[in-house]
Amino acid sequence: MTDKCVTDKVIVVTGGGRGIGRGISLLLAEAGARVVVNDLGASVSGEGASKSPADDVVAEIRARGGQAVSSHHSVSEWDSAQDIIATAIDAFGRIDGVVNNAGILRDRIFHKMSADEFMAVLQVHLVGSFNVSRAAAEHFRNQGSGAFVHMTSSTGLIGNYGQANYGAAKLGLVGLSRCIALDMSRFGVRSNCISPAAFSRMTANLPSETEHQKALLEQTRKGLAPEKVAPLAVFLMSDLASNVTGQIFSVRGNEIFLYNQTRPVRSVHQSQGWTPESIAEHALPAFKSSLTPLEAIADVFSWNPI
Repeated sequence: MTDKCVTDKVIVVTGGGRGIGRGISLLLAEAGARVVVNDLGASVSGEGASKSPADDVVAEIRARGGQAVSSHHSVSEWDSAQDIIATAIDAFGRIDGVVNNAGILRDRIFHKMSADEFMAVLQVHLVGSFNVSRAAAEHFRNQGSGAFVHMTSSTGLIGNYGQANYGAAKLGLVGLSRCIALDMSRFGVRSNCISPAAFSRMTANLPSETEHQKALLEQTRKGLAPEKVAPLAVFLMSDLASNVTGQIFSVRGNEIFLYNQTRPVRSVHQSQGWTPESIAEHALPAFKSSLTPLEAIADVFSWNPI
């Protein structure tokens, strides 16, 4: 039983009907929040719609004695996002937090990725997070409090193969969160990112042909349960995190990481200015030891989940 650290707070969880979002919705309710479970019920690639994912989580919360309502609106359209926040106001009279978790995948190696595949992913992850956050922002400003959690990804923070659209959207969320944190700090509003590593339907397409791959998949399934992400999200929604804003965290099984953020790491100066040739001769050698290696997620997280 978790402590009631978000008692009576009204929190919207987009993509709250499955996987990571479901785990967050359930733990928020257990910790005392009144939850709006928003889920369009689309496929991983964004097609179709179903009320069942959101409604099933709401039923589960209510069966445990919690308070929750469903929202089946899309985050990707401005008016629909306004309706998500209106659902919270209509049901519970206020809004205290937003977890921007909704997302889709349209993976493709970059030289074969279509414009539609690129834009569809940005529309849900980045534009959708803006839409819902902006809809909540006026309420937060007026009441002098509020919290955002945006789900970024190691694909954007580090890099991954076949996910240029997803990586662009997820790194864009880091910039969005940071600027929200700056703009709204004067109103007591916080904004942070979580990069979750979890086994869900969005990661279920890992190869499982050989015995080694099957064993690795099962280890991943057990070690990266989506529910592992929920405690950090609930903490960031609570007053326990009242002095935490503008940060990037990651959850990987039982590990929590704090990411650094982009800052200059080296500098060189030449009083007469630079030419392409002098950059090659002097600047590049000075920078060489500080250049970031071209690594993917598996290169950086080279150990099994703990």
